[in-house]
Amino acid sequence: MSENSTSVQHVDSLSANEFSLFLDGIEVTGVFRVSGLAPFKLDVKPSLIKVQRDPIRIVRMVQRDPMLPINRWIRESIAAKEDIVRPTRQVEVVATDDGVESRRWLIRGAWISEVSYSDFDTGSGELVQESLTLQYDLVEVVWPDTALPS
Repeated sequence: MSENSTSVQHVDSLSANEFSLFLDGIEVTGVFRVSGLAPFKLDVKPSLIKVQRDPIRIVRMVQRDPMLPINRWIRESIAAKEDIVRPTRQVEVVATDDGVESRRWLIRGAWISEVSYSDFDTGSGELVQESLTLQYDLVEVVWPDTALPS
């Protein structure tokens, strides 16, 4: 490379704030955070290897409309109480880079195991947050170009 030429190196990365969340294909608005997303985790013990599925947590603003898909799912889950059969959904977390999808995580067979809320505080101007803890059957990672290098 000559002295006069400059080289710009492009770093391929994701920003944590560029994502969307979908519930059965419908976008969920007001999501602050998704944590615990681990599509591959092995529990390794002597002579035993099994897939471990830690819960995923979604933190979102409380929205009043009872007909929003996520609010319906919460109501159905609470109504199911201790029933063995839980209301399940497919949840998708989509990471974007400048508006272009870069990766998608399909969370199949997701069900709500806990709903909790942030503190109500007369001295605070913050929005009340609703936290959902999800259990699931499987997380599938979908890459924009699914062809693996040879």
